[in-house]
Amino acid sequence: MSIWRKLGFGVSAAALLVTAAMFGLDVADRAFPPPLQKANLVSSEVLDADGQLLRAFATPEGRWRLKTTAADVDPQFVRMLIAYEDRRFEQHHGVDLVAIGRAALQFVTHGRVVSGASTLSMQVARLLEPRPERTISAKLLQLVRAIQIERRLSKAEILDLYLTHAPYGGNLEGIRAASLAYFGKEPRRLTVAQSAMLVAIPQLPERRRPDRNLAAATAARHRVLQRAAVAEVIGDGEAERAELTAIPTGRLQLPAYAAHLAEAALRKEPGVDQHRTTLRRRIQQGLETVTKEAAARLDPKVSIAMVMADSKTGEIVGEVGSAGYFDSSRYGWIDMTRVYRSPGSALKPFIYGLAFEQGLVSQETIIEDRPADFFGYRPKNFDTTYQGDVSVRQALQLSLNVPAVRILDAVGPTRLLVRFRRADVRPVLPPNETPGLAIGLGGLGITLKDLVQLYAGLANRSNPVRLGDGIVDKPAIVDSEPLLEPVAAWNVADILSGIIAPAGSAQHGIAYKTGTSYGFRDAWSVGYDGRYVLGVWVGRPDNGAVPGLTGYGTAAPILFQAFEKSGVGITPLPAAPTGAVRIAQSQLPISQRRFSMTTSGLLSASTREPAPQIVYPPEGAHVELGANGDGTLMPLVLKLQGGRAPFRWLANGKPLADISRNRISQWQPDGNGYSTLTVIDAVGRAATVGVFLTK
Repeated sequence: MSIWRKLGFGVSAAALLVTAAMFGLDVADRAFPPPLQKANLVSSEVLDADGQLLRAFATPEGRWRLKTTAADVDPQFVRMLIAYEDRRFEQHHGVDLVAIGRAALQFVTHGRVVSGASTLSMQVARLLEPRPERTISAKLLQLVRAIQIERRLSKAEILDLYLTHAPYGGNLEGIRAASLAYFGKEPRRLTVAQSAMLVAIPQLPERRRPDRNLAAATAARHRVLQRAAVAEVIGDGEAERAELTAIPTGRLQLPAYAAHLAEAALRKEPGVDQHRTTLRRRIQQGLETVTKEAAARLDPKVSIAMVMADSKTGEIVGEVGSAGYFDSSRYGWIDMTRVYRSPGSALKPFIYGLAFEQGLVSQETIIEDRPADFFGYRPKNFDTTYQGDVSVRQALQLSLNVPAVRILDAVGPTRLLVRFRRADVRPVLPPNETPGLAIGLGGLGITLKDLVQLYAGLANRSNPVRLGDGIVDKPAIVDSEPLLEPVAAWNVADILSGIIAPAGSAQHGIAYKTGTSYGFRDAWSVGYDGRYVLGVWVGRPDNGAVPGLTGYGTAAPILFQAFEKSGVGITPLPAAPTGAVRIAQSQLPISQRRFSMTTSGLLSASTREPAPQIVYPPEGAHVELGANGDGTLMPLVLKLQGGRAPFRWLANGKPLADISRNRISQWQPDGNGYSTLTVIDAVGRAATVGVFLTK
């Protein structure tokens, strides 16, 4: 056999051996892969609508480990980290042979370890598969695991794992948790001094914790800043300036807002790392601050709940379930925004709204506030006194009980509850009871969220919205009728915006109403401007009485403070819609000057029906309708009182197209000028008014 054949045989054998070895290593690599599944064990996070952290939950083993990518971190920190820990991170394949050679030479020369040779990939391997012993075999396993990780992940993914799992002392892992705990902020913008400290701690996390060993933390930061490679990254003079910056000596609590909603988010989607909500952290902070301050002034057993929603979109932007989630004396773990409680007088605006809608009253209609008996039901005012004759506007602003029950008796309790269904709100009645007059004064159960939903219907007159749950569900503008007609909703808002603000609060132009349940168990205040609606509940979760607790005295000041601290500002209430006008009492039609339950008033108690009366537009009114896009006048709303259905309307002597059984109709005018309107009821009785129409 020639030398060339022998050489060829040797090369072939060597190639086979290398191939077999590579095949064996590949089989071993697949048979014993690195435990990358552990990389997915991170803290669950609840975020606001802008992606800001509201609340984080520790991992099952009690670690604060927030998922992090390089995009979440200040780029200068990343450059400093690589310069200090692994300068050839982008070039090597998991193991830096140059660094190993340098470390070995230094060990031989100095007889001790001068510098390490661990790459970021090796550190990730150690973090995912920690071993208590520091032996040669453990180090060799790190080398192998680092190579395996490099085969499976990109450099960016490896860096993200380090940023997520790097130890920072105690139960802090990852740069986000450390930055929040030590600096109170996300690591997107870090100073040089902060970056240097966060680079240094993971090497010896327990020894270098600044809250436990300030001297060691300071020395470690100094070493990072003095490293030549780091100096090249941060620039001339930056290290010296950073040395002058104090190191924090305490550890801060991670963000912990919206406790109840955060818990609900985890229950709704278990196993998800990040839960997006519709809350705004700035608003949530403001509401929780007001809650904490107000609770300190109240009885230790009294709790507070709030819901703030955007009436244009239906998004819940702030929600407080209790005065303190961990406060056992206040049953803080109970989310009082979802508990059914008596609303007191908080539903009165909707009673009057239906009366406005049906043409039963105007703001200046006179109504009696005197003792009354409604088939055995005898309502009394909160202060047990009576005002005599008052206007409807005064009756609602003063929250007088007897006038509200008079109006509800005319409107009908069932009709009120049916109307609430337009907003998908279904209050709870006492067992085995049908809707009665008592519902107008709090004789039913409703949640704070549902009450805010109803008031959102007053705030948004034209586009009904359904409030979302604040977590995943998308609130929506719904294709349904508004809660109240725009003119009726404007009348309610005009009255509520005139209520005097509680003592010590500025008159911001908020339309609001209060309520106090029977026995001083619940205090409510719900208010809205042109954009946001806010509801406040105060009381004991165990339904105990709280002497002196009232909606105006207790809940209303919190409402005004919360609007101010939320930072949303005050959006002016929308302008009056077409056809909305406040008419002086002397200018009202005779049928609307006084609301009465006798034969001499609007609603006759006799069996004889009163003749029809046109209550809008009133005689001689000048109505500015506005124009459509094509220049034509907008429709005119027609309202009548009394008479027997069906009704026939005539405009300038010409019958309108349809006969109506409703007491509210519309007419499309042909043009400007004087017009005569006539209505004829089923028995031939008629009423006529003359009006002037303009664009």
